[in-house]
Parts: sequence; C-alpha cells; structure tokens
Amino acid sequence: MLIRHLIEDGVLHVAILRDLDVSSRAAAVLQIEALLLAHRPRLLRVRLPTTKPSSASLSALARARRRCESLGIPLTVLGPVPPRPAAA
Repeated sequence: MLIRHLIEDGVLHVAILRDLDVSSRAAAVLQIEALLLAHRPRLLRVRLPTTKPSSASLSALARARRRCESLGIPLTVLGPVPPRPAAA
C-alpha cells in the first residue's frame, strides 16, 4: 500500500506512506487521481512521509498539483507527523 486516505467534511486527506521511488510513483499518482475524480473534494491535503522527500515523491506531488489545478481543487501539503514523546 502506497497511500492512505480519509474524506472528512469535503476534504480529501491523503498520506503517502513511504518515500516513493520511480517504480511506485506512477501507482501512487493513479490512486490519488482516482480519488480526486471519484470524490471531487473541496480541498486535497497530502501528507509527505519525510522532511526530505525523494525526487519521485516530489514528482508525484507535482502531478497531483496539476490534476488539482485542472479540477479547480486547492492543494495543501503537510510534512510528516512529528514523533510523540515517550510516556513518563
């Protein structure tokens, strides 16, 4: 599995689960595009898995941005979820 998604209040939240490589980039983009076309959200939020994404991950993000622009859907990008502090 390359991505995880959730739709909440018209917002499509997509998390890229691991940094993409050339062979996984196209599959991730196809999944994101299918979700955009199926749900037509008012906003797409993409969470990247790392603070230094690979060029393939950035390429997938660029393709998602172009698709969002063509559909009139705003896109926001978030960094990785910060680690939780250990319980005392």
